[in-house]
Amino acid sequence: MRVISRVILKLFGWQLEEEQPSINRYVLIAYPHTSNWDFILGMLAKSAMNIPLNWVAKHSMFWGPFGPLFVAMGGVPVNRDKTSGFIQKNIELFQLRKGFVLGMMPEGTRSKTDRLKTGFYHIADGANVPLVLAYLDYKNKKLGVGKVIETTGDIDSDFEVIKMFYQDKIGCNPENQSDLVIK
Repeated sequence: MRVISRVILKLFGWQLEEEQPSINRYVLIAYPHTSNWDFILGMLAKSAMNIPLNWVAKHSMFWGPFGPLFVAMGGVPVNRDKTSGFIQKNIELFQLRKGFVLGMMPEGTRSKTDRLKTGFYHIADGANVPLVLAYLDYKNKKLGVGKVIETTGDIDSDFEVIKMFYQDKIGCNPENQSDLVIK
């Protein structure tokens, strides 16, 4: 599948930039998220780079025959309407496993929002694992894994580094791209 995924990305004109971290436990965030195509491209990149990624998506995406398929692909459903201790559960998973990669879209939706969600940060900081910044840049047809950030516990300071990395990345539907702001 790795070779097939690379060929598909190349056929569609995408350049895969991979600077995979040499660590086996981290929270991977991907930005921007403005289209359903982001999922397809993300799964192709996951396969092409052979990343053992568990990814988070809204629970309603896991309906019918897609549920077991998405779980087999590493999907983790989350019901955003109910408090479920999601952050603490994932911190505990990191503590239990020698290798665990959790992928999240900090926008939490394909629609424009006025700020990014911060659960990804709290999981990484609480589990004492780094953040790895992945991206989809439709303007330049590049996608991949970039910077690794060790959290400091100062979310505002750490977020400035995240913001600088993502400031020039353009989504499929730029008008839906969320502001690089946290609460």
